[in-house]
Amino acid sequence: MKTAAAFKEHLAVPGLENSSSAALPKRLRIAVLNRSFCATGGGAERYSIALVEHLANHHEIHVFAQDIAHAWPSVAYHRISRPLVKPRWINQLWFATATWWATRHGFDIVHSHENTWHGNVQTVHVLPVKHTLLEGRTGWRLGLRWLKIATSPRLLAYLALEALRLRPDKNSGRSVIATSPTLRATVAATYPKIASALAVITPGIQTDAAAPLHKKEQLNIRAAMGLPAADDHFCLLFVANDLRKKGLQCLLEALALGDSHWILMVVGSLSQMPSFKAIAQSLGIADRVFFLGPMADVSLAYQAADCLVHPTQEDTFAMVVLEAMAHGLPVVVSGGQYCGISALLVDGKQALLLNNPNNATELSQAISQLAAKPELRKRLATAGGAFAAGYVWSAIALKQEEIYFSVSKKAKKEHF
Repeated sequence: MKTAAAFKEHLAVPGLENSSSAALPKRLRIAVLNRSFCATGGGAERYSIALVEHLANHHEIHVFAQDIAHAWPSVAYHRISRPLVKPRWINQLWFATATWWATRHGFDIVHSHENTWHGNVQTVHVLPVKHTLLEGRTGWRLGLRWLKIATSPRLLAYLALEALRLRPDKNSGRSVIATSPTLRATVAATYPKIASALAVITPGIQTDAAAPLHKKEQLNIRAAMGLPAADDHFCLLFVANDLRKKGLQCLLEALALGDSHWILMVVGSLSQMPSFKAIAQSLGIADRVFFLGPMADVSLAYQAADCLVHPTQEDTFAMVVLEAMAHGLPVVVSGGQYCGISALLVDGKQALLLNNPNNATELSQAISQLAAKPELRKRLATAGGAFAAGYVWSAIALKQEEIYFSVSKKAKKEHF
């Protein structure tokens, strides 16, 4: 991570380096909206947290969230109440209304990472609800889906919020950010009127990511984490909160097909783990699968692993892949049809890409290649690390700041 001094220097306006008063841009008052502002929440939450940390020294940032497990100097935190945990769609409406009321005056920028109708900067982390519900459906199948939507308050609420969120708004100078080029294309196709306001800001990494360890150090970390520390084990890492969507079942099946010296670390939400522990038991691999639960800092798991496996069925970017590459790990990941980052990668160069993330045989064969070929692991790790180096948070935060200033300027012009 860059020091504050280095970051301030990077923010200097070109051509005004010798002006003490003009070198720094205007300080903005920014509201950031996340229902969960916790590092263990997932990629979207860590994305938002990283941007806040990198911009907090230069702007007045206020975080509005229902769950807060974060503390950063000069950031103000505002807890939003949650009268009902379920149904979630009612809580979503409550959060949108409460944050609208709290931020309707006094902010230059309202940046929402949630499905809310307000906010002049909107970051989209997932596929649009409209796309998920309607894409590829025609004729009577489309009619049945619309009937389902019309009779579901939950779907109607989500679609209404999304339509309001992704509408052009000249008065606020609204900007919509997608976290990958593939997601941008999907949003533009689903909501064409917002296409001209769409930008891409991908997730990033810290510049101080850990370097690969020597084998002895790696084995010591495994022992400290409660994993086998034998030199002949090949350790796989899987990191996700939605274990089903990210492909853990296929990975467990691939593990059962593979070498008995393969072991697997599973990092993520506890809620789905009991069912996957049962699957591991039924496959006869329970003694080789280690469910570690959520980790606020996944760096130890990266250091303990020999590779990351991410057979996701749907991921708009996959921040975990970028982080693993930054930690010097070779990666097996679903192809670009399923995972946003993979559209930026070359199979066999920066990672091994899966044609079908639901095919346990294909996945097992890819892992076998890595386990049997140290030179392949080294080549992928080197190229992956070089790829990840182009996505550091300090530079990405500057792109976000440029959008803040652009939106702020447009909003003022419309006001006057």
